[in-house]
Amino acid sequence: MKEIFSNALTNSYSYKDYRKTIADLLIEGKASGATQTEALVNYSRLNETRMDRLDKTMVVDETITTKLISIQSQYIWLVIAEGWCGDAAQLLPIFNKMREVSDQIDLKIVFRDENEALMNLFLTNGNKSIPKLIILDKNSLDVIADWGPRPKGAVELIQNYKEKFGVIDDTIKAELQMWYLHDKGLSTQKEIIELF
Repeated sequence: MKEIFSNALTNSYSYKDYRKTIADLLIEGKASGATQTEALVNYSRLNETRMDRLDKTMVVDETITTKLISIQSQYIWLVIAEGWCGDAAQLLPIFNKMREVSDQIDLKIVFRDENEALMNLFLTNGNKSIPKLIILDKNSLDVIADWGPRPKGAVELIQNYKEKFGVIDDTIKAELQMWYLHDKGLSTQKEIIELF
């Protein structure tokens, strides 16, 4: 397992480099990942706009800030994502803002389709759901915790809709984005800090 983490970290991106990589792909008319469709490119473009907005507006809660500042050990937050993923677009800016608060956190991002062995270690109900945050001890690469692909409230929203209508369609995707907008990243921040 440590070899898988080492390989992933060797091919990882900082938040800034991840954003640049996605932007460069979009200039070429491409999405990240193995599958290339017009829909995935369009989702990636939309997600760039979302992430730009969140980078400007996302604020780490004062209580969470205090807890982040008090972290004593060094951690790597290894995130599995793709540019077309709507949840990743909502959550990566939160992870980055939390990382900015603490010198003890090093945020690294990898692409799911380029890191199949890593993804297979952190499946959600047998699926390659992203984003997935893996908290590693920086020195030993031991897994401290993992989280994702969504905060509990968003998971419940999707589950309830799927039980009622049997599908995940554009209606629930729009409702999910509204949930994220109203939540302002607080649920994610609280759930992640509880992992410590």
